[in-house]
Amino acid sequence: MARHKLKQSGAVLLAAAMAAAAAGCGGSSGDKPAADNGQEAAPKLTNLTYWVQAVSQVTATMKSYNEIEAYKELERVTGVKVDFQHPPQGQQATEQFNLMMTSDKLPDVIEYSWTGYPGGPEKAIKDGKIVKLNDLIDKYAPNFKKVLADHPDWKKEMMTDEGSIYGLPFIRSHEQLKVFLGPTIRKDWLDKLGLQLPTTIDEWYAVLKAFKERDPNGNGKPDEIPLYLAKGDVDTSTAFLGAFGINAGFYQEGGKVKYGPTDPKFKEFLTLMNKWYKEGLLDKDFATTDAKMLEAKITGGQIGSAVLYTGSGIGKYATLMKDKDKNFRLVAAPYPVLNKGDKQIWGYKDFSVAPTSAAISTSNKNPIETIKWLDYGYSEQGTLLFNFGKEGVSYTMQNGKPTFKPEVMNDPTGLPLIQSMSKHNRATFSGPFMLDIRFDEQYTNSPDQLESKKIWAAPTLEKKMPRTTPTKEESSRYASIMADINTYKDEMYLKFIMGAEPLDNFDKYVKTIQGMGLDEALKIQQSALERYAKR
Repeated sequence: MARHKLKQSGAVLLAAAMAAAAAGCGGSSGDKPAADNGQEAAPKLTNLTYWVQAVSQVTATMKSYNEIEAYKELERVTGVKVDFQHPPQGQQATEQFNLMMTSDKLPDVIEYSWTGYPGGPEKAIKDGKIVKLNDLIDKYAPNFKKVLADHPDWKKEMMTDEGSIYGLPFIRSHEQLKVFLGPTIRKDWLDKLGLQLPTTIDEWYAVLKAFKERDPNGNGKPDEIPLYLAKGDVDTSTAFLGAFGINAGFYQEGGKVKYGPTDPKFKEFLTLMNKWYKEGLLDKDFATTDAKMLEAKITGGQIGSAVLYTGSGIGKYATLMKDKDKNFRLVAAPYPVLNKGDKQIWGYKDFSVAPTSAAISTSNKNPIETIKWLDYGYSEQGTLLFNFGKEGVSYTMQNGKPTFKPEVMNDPTGLPLIQSMSKHNRATFSGPFMLDIRFDEQYTNSPDQLESKKIWAAPTLEKKMPRTTPTKEESSRYASIMADINTYKDEMYLKFIMGAEPLDNFDKYVKTIQGMGLDEALKIQQSALERYAKR
C-alpha cells in the first residue's frame, strides 16, 4: 500500500498545541464552552472563514459543510470554529470567485483550483491574494512536511516552477485512487438486444443504432437516448475523441507540445459527432442538460450510455434503481479505439495531487493557527477523520482497519452510498487531506465498480501534459489568449456538432484560432513543460 502513515501521538500533540494557540490567538472568538467533569473550560474558539464550492452529494442532505460530522469533530479536537461560505454551483462559482478576488477583504481560507487563477497560483501570490506557504509548512505543519519529504513526486506536482507551495491539496495516495471516470453503458440493454460490449468506434455506432431503433427500455416508445456526451465529458475524459489520438487541449508528443482542437483529426471527431447527432444517437439537449436533468433521464430509463464516475455514477444509480427496475445494470465500457487491436492512449487518470487546494489568503490574521489546523488533515487521526468520519458514529476499528458501520453502508432512509458517506466525511470528493485506499475499498465495493477501475485504467496516457504553470511574465498574456480561444472553440464545438456551422469551415476555424495567438500559447506551454522537467 502506497499510503503514508503518520504517528497518532503527533496528532494528539498537535491538537493540544492548536488548542493552546487558539487561546492566545488575536482572531474573533465565541463564548467559552461549558466545562466537563469539573475540568477547566476549553479555550475560546478561533474563528475562520472558509470559501469552498459545495458538492451535490453534500447539498442533497445538508446546507453547509459545517453539518458534516468530520468538521463537527475537528472543531471539538482543535478548538477552531469554521464558518463555511459556499458559492452557487457551476459557472456561478467561477464568477463569484473572480469577483471575490477583486476585493481587499478575502475569506481566511479559499479552496479552489488555483491553476485556474488568471496567470496561475504564482500570480495569485504575486498579486497579494494568497500566502506562499513554504516557511509556514516548514515551521508549523509537521505532518504535511513529512508527506512532502517522503513523496518528492507529489511535491513536484503541488509546487510552482519557482518552488512555491500555495495550498494544501487533496492527495490520492494510491494508484487505484486515480481512476474513477469513464464511459458507461446499460449492460441489461446490451443483453436484451443480444449485443456485446463495444470497443471500437464502429462497434459503438452499431450499438447506439440498436438502442435507438430496437426499444431496449421496452415501453413501446422511441424515447431512448443512446448516448449522453456533454462537451465537458470530452474535455475531461477525452471519451471518443481519444480514439483519434488527440485530446481537447494541449498534449505532448516526444517532448513537443501540441494542441488537439486544431488538429485535422479533431475534424474527423467532429464529423463523427455531427453524424451521430443528426441520426439521433446523441442527446439533442446535451448542450443544456444539467446534473439533475441527467439523473432524471437515467432513472427514467432513457439513457443507454454516458460518461460517469465509479461512485456517483455506477454505484449511485445501482442504488437508485434497485427497487425501480430489477434488470437495471450500468457497467464500465472500454475507452473506444478506431480499429481492433489499437492501443488505448487516451482516457482519464487523475494526478496524485488534485488541482484544488486550500490556500491561506492574505486577509487571514492567524496564518500560523490556520496552517496548524489544515495540517491536522495529514496526520493519522486527521486521515481517519476525513476519510471515515467520527469513530463510533460512522465507523469502528475492526482488526485494526477502519470499517464503516452498516447504517452508513446501507442508509435506512434509502440514500445512495455517496450521500450517506458524505454526511460524515469528505473522502467522496476532495479537501485538504490524503485519500485512504481503505476508504475506497469500501466505497467502490460492488463487482461492477471494481471492474470499472480495471477497464478504465487501460489507456497509457503517454501524451498527457503534467500540471504546468506559466511564469509571472507569461501568465497574463497566456490567460488572455486562452480565454479568447476557449470561448471561440467552445462555441464552434457546439455549432459543428449541431450543424449550425458546416464542417467545411473547419480550416477557417483553425485559422481563426491561430490568429488569436495559438502559436504564442504553444510556446508558453513548451517553456512550461521544459521548466516542469527541471523542478
